Amino acid sequence: MQPTVHFEGRTIPGEVFFAGCQRAASALRAAGVGEGDVVAVLLTNGPAALEVMAAARSIGALWCPINWHFKTEEVQFILLDSAAKVLVADAALLGALHGLRTQGLAVFVARSSDERVAAAVSGAASWASWRDGTARASVAPCAPRGAMFYTSGTTGRPKGIRRAPATAQQAATALEVMRRVLGLEPGMRALLSAPMYHSAPNSYALGAANEQAELFIEARFDAERTLQLIEQHRITHAYLVPTMYVRLLRLPEAVRGRYDLSSMRFVASTGSPCPPRVKRAMIDWWGPVIHEAYGASELGYMTMLDSHDALCKPGSAGRPLPGVTLAILDEQGHAMPRGAAGLIYVNQPAFSDFDYVGNHAARERMERDGLKTLGDVGYLDDDGFLFIVDRSADLVISGGANIYPAEIEAVLHTLPGVVDCAVFGIPDEEFGESLAAAVQCSGTAALSVADVREHLRVHLADFKVPKVIEFHAELPREDTGKIFKRRLREPYWAGLTRRI
Repeated sequence: MQPTVHFEGRTIPGEVFFAGCQRAASALRAAGVGEGDVVAVLLTNGPAALEVMAAARSIGALWCPINWHFKTEEVQFILLDSAAKVLVADAALLGALHGLRTQGLAVFVARSSDERVAAAVSGAASWASWRDGTARASVAPCAPRGAMFYTSGTTGRPKGIRRAPATAQQAATALEVMRRVLGLEPGMRALLSAPMYHSAPNSYALGAANEQAELFIEARFDAERTLQLIEQHRITHAYLVPTMYVRLLRLPEAVRGRYDLSSMRFVASTGSPCPPRVKRAMIDWWGPVIHEAYGASELGYMTMLDSHDALCKPGSAGRPLPGVTLAILDEQGHAMPRGAAGLIYVNQPAFSDFDYVGNHAARERMERDGLKTLGDVGYLDDDGFLFIVDRSADLVISGGANIYPAEIEAVLHTLPGVVDCAVFGIPDEEFGESLAAAVQCSGTAALSVADVREHLRVHLADFKVPKVIEFHAELPREDTGKIFKRRLREPYWAGLTRRI
C-alpha cells in the first residue's frame, strides 16, 4: 500500500506513507492490539486517519471510525460497547469531550500542534511519538477484518457491526466489487472530501490507497475548491454524495464554466438516493461519469447504476451486481410480481457475514431463508432495475448520514414536561431528508422550540437535532396506542413523487 497522499498543501510520497503504516502497525501491537481487537479512531480527514486504519487492517484488527460531531455520551457508548483497546483521536476533538472516561484504554492524540490542547487531555500520549519510538517488528499476515461501523439504533442506541474474517475468495471478490462500484483502478488520481467516519468514504480512501493512487484528501467539502482541484491536479476519480451535487449545481454559471473538468472519468456516489433531476443536471455538466450504488454497511454493495442507465431509468437504484441475489417479498415472505412493491431482501456473498455487537436478536430478525433486509421497500421493473420507494423502518438519511429517530426520541423523553414524541423524516432540497419532531407536552409544561433543541444538543450531535419541531396537544395514534408516524409525515410529503 504505497499511495501518494496530498493534504493541506503537503505531499507524502508512497514509500514514506507505507513506512509510516508499518511503524503504526508495530505501535498498535505494542499498545496491546491483537488480531480481532478494536482500534477506535476519532480523527478528522487526513493522512493520520488513513494511516491508523491501514495499520489496524494489516494486523487483523478492526478499526472503529467515530463521527467527529458526536458528543461525550455518544462517544462514550461506542468506546464501551466496542470494547476498544486503543483510541487514537484528534487532540482538539478529544479535549472537547468533557467527562469522557477512558480508563482501560490506551489513548493517543494526533494532529496535536496545540500543546495546550494535548496537555489538557488526561492520560493521552502523542501518537506520532509513540509510533516513531516503537521498534518496528515483523507482523505475520492476518486475514483483514474490516471496519466496525456503528449504525444509528432502532431502540435508541447504535449497533456495532462486527464482520467475520473474509475468506481468500471473499476478499478477492469483494475487491472486484469495490473496483466496479467505486471506480478503483491503479494510478487513479482520486479526490475525497466526504468524512471518513462514513462507511463508503472510508472504503474509498483505503481502496484508493490499495491501488497506489494519487489520493487528494480534503478536510471538508467546498464546491468551488472541488472544481479548482479537479482542474489543477487533473483529478480522474472522486467520491461525492447528492448533497455535494446540489451545492456544486448552486454555483453561479460563471463559476461553473470557469474550470476544465475534462480529466474526470468516474464519480462514485452511495449512501443516499440522488434525485433524478439532480443527477441529470450533473451528467449534462460533467458528462457520463456519474455512478450510483445502493448498499449498506451490513450487507455491502448490492446494485449499481451508471449514467446511461440513469437517464433511461430515472429514479432507479440500478440492477443487482454480479453474484447478488435480490428478491422483493411481502410480509409473509412471498415473492412479489414485477412492478409490485415489497421489502427488499438481498444476499451479497462477496462480503463476509456479520453480527451486531451485543444484539444478535436484531441480526436474526433481518434474515429470511438466507436473504437479509434493512427494511427498505421497493420493486423491480420488467428490465430488472430496482426502484426504492419507501422504508418500513424509521431510518432517515440526511446528507448521506443514517439517523434512526428512536435515538433522538429516547433523549427527548428525558426532557421534563415531554409526555411523548415522534421523530420522522421530511423532504429537504439540499440534504434529501431532514428531521422533524412532534412533541406532546404535559398540561403544565411550557416548553419552547429553543428548550427542546438545547436539551438535544447537550446529548446528541448537532445533525441529529430536528430542523422542525412542532407541539401537539395529542399525538395521532393507531388502535394499538402506537404513534401514527405516517400521519405526521404525510403533510410534508404531499404532492411529491418520492417518499425518501
